[in-house]
Amino acid sequence: MEKLSVRQKLVLTVLSFLLLLAAAVPWRIWLNMHPALRILEGEQYSVNIASPLTIHVRGDRDGILSLNGVPVSSSASKVNLRHPLLLSGLELGSVNLQFKLFGLIPLRELTVNVLPEKKLIPGGHSIGVKLHSEGVLVVGHHLVPTIGRTISPAKEAGIEVGDLLMAIDGIRLLDANQVAELVNRQETAGKSALFEIRRRGREIDKKVKPLLCQQTGRFRIGLYVRDSAAGVGTLTFYDPKTMIFGGLGHAIADIDTNQPIEIRDGQVVKADIVNIKAARRGIPGEKTGVFQEEEDLLGEIKVNSPYGIFGTLSRIAEVAGGYHQPIPIGLMSLVIPGPAEILTVIEGENIERFDIEIQRVYQQTKPGDKGMIIRITDKRLLDSTGGIVQGMSGSPIIQDGRLVGAVTHVFVNDPTRGYGLFIEWMIMESGLLSAGGSSNLSLKTPDGVFLCDII
Repeated sequence: MEKLSVRQKLVLTVLSFLLLLAAAVPWRIWLNMHPALRILEGEQYSVNIASPLTIHVRGDRDGILSLNGVPVSSSASKVNLRHPLLLSGLELGSVNLQFKLFGLIPLRELTVNVLPEKKLIPGGHSIGVKLHSEGVLVVGHHLVPTIGRTISPAKEAGIEVGDLLMAIDGIRLLDANQVAELVNRQETAGKSALFEIRRRGREIDKKVKPLLCQQTGRFRIGLYVRDSAAGVGTLTFYDPKTMIFGGLGHAIADIDTNQPIEIRDGQVVKADIVNIKAARRGIPGEKTGVFQEEEDLLGEIKVNSPYGIFGTLSRIAEVAGGYHQPIPIGLMSLVIPGPAEILTVIEGENIERFDIEIQRVYQQTKPGDKGMIIRITDKRLLDSTGGIVQGMSGSPIIQDGRLVGAVTHVFVNDPTRGYGLFIEWMIMESGLLSAGGSSNLSLKTPDGVFLCDII
């Protein structure tokens, strides 16, 4: 056998070194660490790399964070990976960490935000939700019968399902009745009108000429429109100091267009659960609730976002069960697969606790409504509902005495399982904490009819 050349020996040495590193460091675990980690002041976050190597860690700010009990500073410190990395928040702020092998080879960078400790009261209350949209939402087209033809003038003019009608001839629109009145007004009946429209965030104008309907004797433009929505959901949390609340865990979308509703205003009211349609494989279940509107207004909705509805409570309904004192929140870094519980209502207004299992936790680097997979394990809840049903959205998830998330979606083909949202995304959306499937909301009026107007 010929002797190896110097170049071949060098290549073999480098390959051997790389294989040694691959064996020594579980790279998948290391790479899956959050690039932007959030921990609460006074809390700890542990990462077990389980490697015989020693690394150098340096931070760009002093006094924000400690690593294995030693304050992180701009001077590099050695850390042995045989033991877990234990990060502790010392004070509020943000620090960028650099990890290097042998003090020379960059492994990764990590930004750690230390946030203020937060305690909130978990909800579980069944709430009635009423929204009024910003503008008037187009949910369909219809044909206007006129002399010699049948046509939808609005469709011909380019108005689409999902458009928001914001104004007609400069007059701002507040509800669907106003649209019908402006289209049929005597002084301009039959003349083209300028419609100001919001479409996917863009403002556009369309001219539409109403036609006289032979059946009704009124001028129409051939649209189905809606200006409000109502449904039953679950309150997730509220802050007893500010009375800011969050609920549902996902946006309220229009039932016809499946687009989030841009709201002008909204209310949450007390709701009693009077019936439950149990879920089955392929058939979502549903809570049926009765609104108690007159004397039981609970608060105002300010925001309808991908992570829930948010606003301010004027009061909180006193109901049996649930929590009456604040508990700590648990950020994503503290959520682990294992036992947990949810709070929800299955009859009347009493909040009950039910066992679940968190089966999988996704390490999200940005907000998302599918942060964990949960499974209902409580036999009594399974007997009553078959699993996760519409109206259960927003049910708070509690693990190890901490509020960690909210129920958001159900697996249609397995209603015992569904998705949960990390509570930190909801709290950030509410403004209480700064950063430093199928829907479970039943968008129906109390009598089960979703109303729209014809113009």
